[in-house]
Amino acid sequence: MAESFTFTVGKLDAGMAILIGERAHLIEFPSLLLPPGVSSGSIVNIAVHRNTAEEKRQRGEFWDLQRDILDAYGKDVPQAPELRVRNITQTSVALEWSNLELATAKLRSLDLYRNGQRLSTIPSPFTNTSIRSSSLEVNTEYSFQLILRTTAGTYPSNLIRVRTHTIFDTSGISVCFGQIDDPKMLEYAKQALSDMRAKWSDKIQIETTHFVCSSPAVTPGGAQAAGNSTGALGVEYQRALQLSIPVVQPHWVIACLTEKKMVPISGYYLGITPRPVSQQFSDSMSLKSQSPPTDRKSTPTPEVPLHNNSNNANTNPESARSSSSSSESPEPVTPRSRRRNGTMNKNFKFPPVPIPVPPESQAKPRPSTNEGDSAVATRATADDVRGTSVTPQPRVHVQPPSVEIPPPTPVEKDSRRDPRSLDTDSTEELGETVEVDLT
Repeated sequence: MAESFTFTVGKLDAGMAILIGERAHLIEFPSLLLPPGVSSGSIVNIAVHRNTAEEKRQRGEFWDLQRDILDAYGKDVPQAPELRVRNITQTSVALEWSNLELATAKLRSLDLYRNGQRLSTIPSPFTNTSIRSSSLEVNTEYSFQLILRTTAGTYPSNLIRVRTHTIFDTSGISVCFGQIDDPKMLEYAKQALSDMRAKWSDKIQIETTHFVCSSPAVTPGGAQAAGNSTGALGVEYQRALQLSIPVVQPHWVIACLTEKKMVPISGYYLGITPRPVSQQFSDSMSLKSQSPPTDRKSTPTPEVPLHNNSNNANTNPESARSSSSSSESPEPVTPRSRRRNGTMNKNFKFPPVPIPVPPESQAKPRPSTNEGDSAVATRATADDVRGTSVTPQPRVHVQPPSVEIPPPTPVEKDSRRDPRSLDTDSTEELGETVEVDLT
């Protein structure tokens, strides 16, 4: 049974009425719920009771809604992307990942970070699952990571660390073949790529580094697929130009294999005549067919002459004749336990230097009365003892003409540099000039 309460209507407005209870309790009551004709001072009875059935029904509807929200948004959550390396070159890194799984969340952004700094936002993240980071340094380590932002939260991918290749690592080459007129040249280029552990395909991909062709005509089946004529430009060739992919001849691939490094492409563009392919390929094949080098210890050390006999022959004809006579009669070779390169041969002799003889008008021989002439005679005797075939020439002294040299001009001392010049009483005397005979 509902309990009834008595109230007196106090102030009555258009939307709200002030009801005063028996114990001076004031409550606000909607005026629309009051009986018609009620005004200020009217007495009304209000009965209140609890509706249990309606309360139970609403409670059930509330929990059903919570379970539906949990099933729809609480069990399936977005998955963090898994980043993978697709290809590495000297200046670029190609990355890929699987399709995004967002469940019921909404995508906000998908960003690529390099070395902890935001690099770029992935365009069309629902269809694009790869990206190529270029303009990198050679042989340098980098770190990459994807950050997925959704309405359900932020989900970072795994962090990967890569190092770009050196100039001698050609395994990162990935070419797309276009129109090559010579089938044998195409076979050579594919064989060279296989030897370098490089990749090739007939379609341009995200990791394609070079477009290889011999003419900018159709690619294999490209013109027919696009409805072009036979002489029109190929579809893949046009894509290579749009994506700024270098277009080179197949000679470049074989040159990389031959030189075992990344060869500059400036000499292998279309329209430039490169080296013959047969020569490059034969050189690379000869490198493979060579046997491994033998042990250096078992190989005898060649005898290297310490001087050139031809130079000595040009300097002195007599020494050339003596060397030729010695070569006709070989001398017995003394066995040696060990030979060291770079040591001086004991039988080596310096070629004699001819002494210039002055004309008779200027040279006047003098008797050998001084020590210099006796030294010349002594050296000549020593040369005869050693068996030198050159006859020593006597040393000639040339007497210079007597020239009278004037005495030097006295130099006045600067008073600013010599403090003694400030003293006017002190005088400096110069000694007498002596003439020296230079004859």
